[in-house]
Amino acid sequence: MKELINKSVYAHAQSLEKKEYSAVELTKAYLDTISQREQDVHAYISTNADYALEQAKAADKRIAAGEGAALTGIPAGIKDNMCTKGIATTCASKMLADYVPPYDAHVIQRLQDAGYVLLGKLNMDEFAMGSSTENSAMGITKNPCDTTRVPGGSSGGSAAAVAAGEAAYTLGSDTGGSIRQPAAFCGVVGMKPTYGRVSRYGLVAFASSLDQIGPVTRDVRDNALVLSAIAGYDKRDATCADRSTEDYLAGLQDGVAGLRIGLPEEFFGDGISADVKQAVLAAADTLEGMGAALVQVKMPSLDHALAAYYVISSAEASSNLARFDGVRYGYRAADFSDMDTLYQNSRSEGFGAEVKRRIMLGTFALSSGYYDAYYKKALQVRSLVRADFDAAFEKCDCILSPVAPTVAYKIGEKTSDPLEMYLGDAYSVPVNIAGLPALSMPCGTGEGGMPVGMQLIGPAFSEAMLYRVGYAFEMGKGEGKVCR
Repeated sequence: MKELINKSVYAHAQSLEKKEYSAVELTKAYLDTISQREQDVHAYISTNADYALEQAKAADKRIAAGEGAALTGIPAGIKDNMCTKGIATTCASKMLADYVPPYDAHVIQRLQDAGYVLLGKLNMDEFAMGSSTENSAMGITKNPCDTTRVPGGSSGGSAAAVAAGEAAYTLGSDTGGSIRQPAAFCGVVGMKPTYGRVSRYGLVAFASSLDQIGPVTRDVRDNALVLSAIAGYDKRDATCADRSTEDYLAGLQDGVAGLRIGLPEEFFGDGISADVKQAVLAAADTLEGMGAALVQVKMPSLDHALAAYYVISSAEASSNLARFDGVRYGYRAADFSDMDTLYQNSRSEGFGAEVKRRIMLGTFALSSGYYDAYYKKALQVRSLVRADFDAAFEKCDCILSPVAPTVAYKIGEKTSDPLEMYLGDAYSVPVNIAGLPALSMPCGTGEGGMPVGMQLIGPAFSEAMLYRVGYAFEMGKGEGKVCR
């Protein structure tokens, strides 16, 4: 069993094609691992072994008929904010605890077309609001590398499942670093694609102008393989880019010789821990040794990006979550005397503390008399951040930075001070504000032997180039270590 779950998605695809083992055998191996590790990790909100095995049997028939695709028969976990027809989608919230979607998200349809196997729905911060997966109404997920520490968030279940061998790959969503930061904390690979590269149809919205779905995997090649399957145009999403699907495996082995890699001084100043800084700068030296040129760049607007992000994202969350009122959608309070108390009690009981905090912040930022002072100014900062990235990419092909200023911290360490936790997103949120792609991958270890993640940021729709750089680094340093 351990031999199977330690293999990559790419290796599974080859073995299944050669019939070295069946999709049913592979699925059972992952289900066994889930049963053994879930008590300690709690990566999943729900699993359905019978459904997974039915899909695996169908995949085996497809492979036997010579109709298999790259992901046929390979078991995956899906973050629980992506709609799955007939399977509960809770967003880790009491508000949606009983919600069963009547349709599939676009990415789920893509994976079904590829013949994937769904192991279950993964834990997350409620409505994707958080950086530690401690804000889940369904319980806390723990970091497989050290179960006293957080796995990051909001896609903590997505990263933890891959790191613990509980899925071959997973999907997460990234609004301000929610794929990249947990990938960094758990020592796996996560991609936040360009805004519009992957359809958001069927993704329960947090902040519509920032959200993007992406893959979490053991290594860079696997990540490229999964993104190739889920990316592409979808007319049901008005923000989805009308671009043809790419094969991100093509050019993966072209190396980094001749590429210019930017190092923004704003990402390596105050606030970063010494071990993270050392590991990321060592990665820069490694890439330079492979033929890349290191370029210093300045991006002054990044100092204001975090504040702008929390205004914009909270404002959009306030609007998107207004529909959950106990009448049209979601949890309805049992005790109410009139319509006003129905709204009040349903939302008070149905939402957790972090979600309510952001709804109130967003409502305030959008209110009369404060819109210009907060929301409008945040949009102006957003334009400055985009301009800084544009200027930087005139001097370099991609940017290298930390994903987070520290390694994974202890469970409960920052829950009493939300502002301190928000500061941990300082290196990831500018990417979402600018709508750019970014790849998170392990580059070393820090305090307590915990993984350190580096972030590769590129111009819009440069995912192939980021995979190329990441793969070269991975091959030069050896495959990233995951927690088994």
